[in-house]
Amino acid sequence: MLICVFAAEYAFLTDDFSLSVVANHSSIETPVFYKFTAMWSSQEGSLLLWASLLSVVASVSLFFTRHKLRDVVPYATAIMLGIATFFTGLMLFGGGVNPFTTLSVVPVDGTGLNPLLQHPSMIIHPPMLYTGYVSLTVPFAFAMGALITRRIDAAWIKSTRGFALIAWTFLSIGIILGARWSYTELGWGGYWAWDPVENASVMPWLITTAYIHSIMVQEKRGMLKVWNVSLIVASFSLALLGTFLVRSGVLQSIHAFGDSTVGPYFLALIGVVLIGSTFLIVTRLDILRSEKRIDSLASREAIFLVNNLLLVTLCAIVAWGTFFPLISELLTGTKSTLAAPWFDRYTTPVAILLVLFTGIGPLLAWRRLSWAGAKRVFTAPLIVAAIVLLILIFFTDAADSLTALAVFSLASFTVTALFQDTWRGAAARRSSAGGSIPGSVWAVAVRNRRRYGGYIAHLGLVVLLVGVAASSSFETKVDRKLVPGQTTTIDGYDVTYVQPTVERTEEALVFGAELQVDRNGKRFTQVEPTRRYHQNTGATRTISGYFQGEATSEVGLKAGLFSDFWVALEPDTKIIQERAKSADERFRAYMVERVLPVIQKDPSQEAVLTKQLVEIQNKVTDKILPEYTNPDRSIPVTFRIIVSPMVTWIWIGAIIAVLGALFAVWPSGTFRRKRRV
Repeated sequence: MLICVFAAEYAFLTDDFSLSVVANHSSIETPVFYKFTAMWSSQEGSLLLWASLLSVVASVSLFFTRHKLRDVVPYATAIMLGIATFFTGLMLFGGGVNPFTTLSVVPVDGTGLNPLLQHPSMIIHPPMLYTGYVSLTVPFAFAMGALITRRIDAAWIKSTRGFALIAWTFLSIGIILGARWSYTELGWGGYWAWDPVENASVMPWLITTAYIHSIMVQEKRGMLKVWNVSLIVASFSLALLGTFLVRSGVLQSIHAFGDSTVGPYFLALIGVVLIGSTFLIVTRLDILRSEKRIDSLASREAIFLVNNLLLVTLCAIVAWGTFFPLISELLTGTKSTLAAPWFDRYTTPVAILLVLFTGIGPLLAWRRLSWAGAKRVFTAPLIVAAIVLLILIFFTDAADSLTALAVFSLASFTVTALFQDTWRGAAARRSSAGGSIPGSVWAVAVRNRRRYGGYIAHLGLVVLLVGVAASSSFETKVDRKLVPGQTTTIDGYDVTYVQPTVERTEEALVFGAELQVDRNGKRFTQVEPTRRYHQNTGATRTISGYFQGEATSEVGLKAGLFSDFWVALEPDTKIIQERAKSADERFRAYMVERVLPVIQKDPSQEAVLTKQLVEIQNKVTDKILPEYTNPDRSIPVTFRIIVSPMVTWIWIGAIIAVLGALFAVWPSGTFRRKRRV
């Protein structure tokens, strides 16, 4: 599989347009970085990447379990090989998705990479998600192997939980990179649109989060065996569902591939996984029943279960909203969609409860917590939360948003709880072994990476949700039409449209603007948003073709810890388009009268004449474009201006959460010493 990947990458890097996938997704002018990453922008290449990552992850899992679970491993291996066979078979026989399909007529140049994908975050985003999806195969395969062999203790969980954490980590990275791309590239001003493919990535993330918490209960108390197996089946099935949604076209999405023939095959695989795993679970219920029960609602296992139920509820809400167009069409014959406000209305209360229980969990002991213990662990977090709530009500504008009040005060409760528990562990270590507080914190964290890595991840998610609550509750957004020299005011910022800009690059026509931003009478920043118009791929090259292809935005952004100033523009290109159409008509007449007769007489002249015509077109375009910046015209431009507080904390929180997951999955010193022995 890796040799196939190297061969495909070599074809992209050397402009081997004899391969259909290269001709359709790259070109001579495509930058080298995007040539390298263009492979997985295609249907064929993404399937090859999926199968290759699966081969790597499966091999690694078998290496680490080569001396363990000798009865389970053969069945797990068979399941992973079966899934690998599905993907390789799909590429070979699935109808038009073989990445090595050749063209009978080799074009001189390719059509190029979709301009929307030419962004570092977006091009790295798919392999991160794929790695997350693929990593879920390992715990799923071992869970099925454990059911087949009736070995339902926690051994298979201990051997594969690292892959669940790896899956969670890569899914987190992929999701946040997609959000960042949306925020900076699409020009609509948001980072999450509840798009079907976005939802398809977050659903397995939610269930995997529940699974990572739930397996701790089985390891500690021998409980929730049916629940854990069901969760990993759901996680893996949702990962396959996410891959299906991107390729089937059943739901409209900016992320989805175009015409596809592989959707039914994925649907069949999902059916096999669900039916087969359900059969195994049902036939093993007699040995999956827990020997123990939850002793008290005031226990860590009870809170973990509540946390799980909230995560599953959140996933169910997202699933209902995502598939509502299909449900409505089935029941009424009309395809209706649920917009972002619907998702926000129903997911927000659940997310707020998750913030609360994220803080409660670490405060409770296993089995039960006494009243004296409860007073000891809850006093400080409750006091801090109450103080924060009062400050927000009386001294800030947060009182205008109940959501923000709830998230901020509960976040302070959770953060205090996490730091309190960490401090107590470090203090106990220091009293017994001496040393400094930072050294003691590091010592206890390293000795229990899973626990304190989880704390770091929880802290990151709380910070992320605070950023979401602040940016969504207190964002100021306006659309203003300005001419050069005109000033508008938004949320205390004076924005002056200094002058328009325009240029032609090898890839696009770039219309932009220089904006001066002042605050309190002082220069705050200068931003230069642009709108790029690309040639219509696959069509005859014309000047007006720039306005018939993809258009992408490069926003003007001044990010800060407390607020982001964000600008996108929509230029009025009417005058340029009129001139372009007129020039194209003259070109067509020139082609018919002068160029085509020469080519008919001597076909060998076609390449030379085509190159000359492109050069002439570029020169004419360069003469037309200055009309846009002509000061006598003062062409108005529509600007979308957004002042969004604390968006930066979304990215900071995501980084903290990922670092926490990496800390938790990193091998401990004890593990490394055992490996050396």
